[in-house]
Amino acid sequence: MTKELIKKTSDILNLPLKSVESTANLLNEGATVPFISRYRKEATGSLDEVAIISIRDTLARLEELEKRRETIITSIEDQDKMDDQLRRKILAAETIAELEDIYLPYRPKRKTRGLMAQEKGLEPLAVKIFAQKCNPLVEAENYISPEKGVENIEQALAGARDIIAEKISEHSAIRQKLRNIFLRRATLSSKVSKGMENEGAKFRDWFDWSEPAAKAPGHRILALLRGEREKVLKISIRPDADYAIDLISKTIVRGNSLASQQVSMALSDSYKRLLAPQMETELRSELLKKAETQAISVFASNLRKILLAAPLGNKRIMALDPGFRTGAKLVCLDAQGQLLHYDNIFPTTSQSKKAEAAETVKKLVAEFSIEAIAIGNGTAGRETESFVKELNLPSDIEIVMVNESGASVYSASEAAREEFPDYDVTVRGAVSIGRRLMDPLAELVKIDPKSIGVGQYQHDVDQNSLKNSLDEVVMSCVNKVGVELNTASSRLLQYVSGLGPVLAKNIIKFRDENGPFKSRKELLKVQRLGPKAFEQSAGFLRIKGAADPLDESAVHPERYKLVAKMAADCGVDVSKLVDSAEARSSIDPNRYISDEVGLPTLKDIISELAKPGRDPREKFSSMHFDESVKEISDLSEGMVLPGIVTNVTAFGAFVDIGVHQDGLVHISQLSDTFIKNPAEFVYAGMNVQVKVLEVDEARKRISLSMKGLHKPQS
Repeated sequence: MTKELIKKTSDILNLPLKSVESTANLLNEGATVPFISRYRKEATGSLDEVAIISIRDTLARLEELEKRRETIITSIEDQDKMDDQLRRKILAAETIAELEDIYLPYRPKRKTRGLMAQEKGLEPLAVKIFAQKCNPLVEAENYISPEKGVENIEQALAGARDIIAEKISEHSAIRQKLRNIFLRRATLSSKVSKGMENEGAKFRDWFDWSEPAAKAPGHRILALLRGEREKVLKISIRPDADYAIDLISKTIVRGNSLASQQVSMALSDSYKRLLAPQMETELRSELLKKAETQAISVFASNLRKILLAAPLGNKRIMALDPGFRTGAKLVCLDAQGQLLHYDNIFPTTSQSKKAEAAETVKKLVAEFSIEAIAIGNGTAGRETESFVKELNLPSDIEIVMVNESGASVYSASEAAREEFPDYDVTVRGAVSIGRRLMDPLAELVKIDPKSIGVGQYQHDVDQNSLKNSLDEVVMSCVNKVGVELNTASSRLLQYVSGLGPVLAKNIIKFRDENGPFKSRKELLKVQRLGPKAFEQSAGFLRIKGAADPLDESAVHPERYKLVAKMAADCGVDVSKLVDSAEARSSIDPNRYISDEVGLPTLKDIISELAKPGRDPREKFSSMHFDESVKEISDLSEGMVLPGIVTNVTAFGAFVDIGVHQDGLVHISQLSDTFIKNPAEFVYAGMNVQVKVLEVDEARKRISLSMKGLHKPQS
C-alpha cells in the first residue's frame, strides 16, 4: 500500500491521514472491521465500521485503478507509441473511464471500416479533410485506386469519413464532453415490445414511459431493465441526438466549406454508429451500478434491523408451524432452544380434530412449563393464533406471531440436517420458528440472508456484491451483540471476527470432546486457532458463569492486566470491581493512559465493567394484530390497524397487517412531512399503526397510510 494511495484516500473521504494510514495497516495485517472498530480506537481515531469499510473499499478501487494504469502504460510502450505528453495524460487520469478513453486509440482492434479504409491508403486524405483546408472533391481524385478497391471519388470520400468517424469516437476530450451530455441530458424511455402487450402485465406501467435518466430512481431502473431482459420492454437511454451532435460539432467543425461538410457527415455517422451506442452502454452500466448500490444498501439496512430485533431470551417455547390440510407441526423447546418434543395437530379442520389439538396443546404447555408460544405467520397463521388464544392458557404465556420467511430454506439446508439428522423438514422448520422468537440473530444467521425476504429487486443486482454486503452486515451484527461460546452454533461462530467456517467447526468439536469452555484462554487449545485468530475473536466471545468475570464481558483479554491493576488500585479484586458501582466510581481513567491505551478504550472498559456482556438489543415487546381482520376481504377503506413493517424499500414500506398479504405504505404516505429516504422513518420489524386507503382484492394489493399516525425515528 503506497503512501500516495493512502493520501488520496484521505483526501477523497475527508478523513485524517493518520487514521487512514493506521486503518490500512491494520487491514493489511488481517484485522477485521469489527475488531478495528471496537478494539483499535486509538489507532484509528475512533472510526466506526462505516468509515473503516469506506477506507478499505476506496483503497481497493484506487489499487485497481493503478493496476490498470500500469497495464495500459506497458501496452503502449510495447507498441513503441509512448511519449512524454501521453505518459503525463495517463498519469493524470483519475478514473477508469478517463484511462480507457486515453487508451482507446492504442487498443488492439477488430477489423473496422476505418481500418479497412486505412488499408486502402485513405488515411492521408482523411487527415487533410479533417484539417478542413482542402477541396475534398479535388483531393480525393488522387486516391482513386481500383486495385485497392477505391473506384471513384465518392468511395474515397466515404473511406476518409470512416477514418474520421473513428478518430472522433476515440478522441478523449470529445468522449468526456459527450459523457457529460449523456449524464445530464439523457432520457430514459421504454416501449412495449411488439406482441408483448398481453404477456407482460406486471410491466404495464412502463409500456410508454420516459423521464430524465439522471433523476430516475434506482428501483425503477432495475424494474425497467428486468422488463428488457424478459423481452417485454425496449429501453433507450439517450439525449436528443441533434443537440449532442451540434454541441460536439462546435469543437471540431470550422465554417461551412466542402471539407467542413465532410467532417460534419463523419461526425453524424460517428455519433450514431459509434459514440452514442458506446455512451449509452456506459450510462446503462453507471445507472445500474447506482441502482444496485441503492438496492443493496436498502437490503443491508433492513437485514441489520431484522438481525438486531429484540430477543425474547431464554424461555421455554412451544412453536407452531401452521397449515390447513397437513395440520400444524408443533415442537417444544427448552430455554436453550433444544428440541424436547414434537407433534402434529389439526386446529383448523373438524371440531373433533380441533378438540384433540386443544387437549394436546394444554397438556404439553403444562408438561414442559411453556413460557411463550411462537406461531409462524404463513398459511393458516392467523387461524392458528385464534385457536391458541381461545384455549384460555395462563395469562403470563406470551403468544407471538413470528415471521417465518426463510424457515423452509433453513429446514432443507445442510445446517439443519447437521443439527437434526433424524427429523424431517417440518420439524426443523417449527424449531426454527421457535428459536427465532428466542434469539432472532442466532437463528437467522443459519439462513442465506437473501431468503429472509427483506430485499428490493435482489435478483437484479450483482450477486457477489450483494453477498459480500450482506455477509458484512451479519458479521457486524454478530460481533455487536457478542456470542455465547458454549451454546453457539457453528453457523453463528463462523461470523465471529477472525474465525470463519473451519475454526467454528473446530471450536464445536473441541467443545463436544472436552465439555464447555471454562475460560477464553482455552480457545488457544482449539486446533488451528492461533494467537492472531485469538486476538481477533476473543473479545466477541462470552462465557457465561466463567471463573473470571471478564470472560463474560466485552473487555478484551489483552486488557485483563489493566483491569486487574484498576481493581488493585481500588483495593478490591476484579469480581468486586464488576459488582461494585462505588468501586468503579473511584476509577480515574486518565491515570491509566499509556502509549498503548488511550481514553476511548479506557472509557469502553469502564462502561463494560458496569454491565458486563450487556445485550445491546432493545427489550422484547410483542405486537398483536386486530382480531377482527384475518383475510383481505375483511378490510375496508378507512380502517386503522396495527401492523409490523416487513420490508423497507426506496419507494416505501411493506406492512403485515395479518391478512397474508403485505400492504404498501408509499413513501408519500409515510408522513405529513417530506420523506426522502423511508429508512430514516421506519425500519423492518417496527410496530406501526396504519390506515387502509385502498383494497384491490383481485390483484391482492393493499394501499396503506401512516400519515398522522407516527412520528419519525429519533
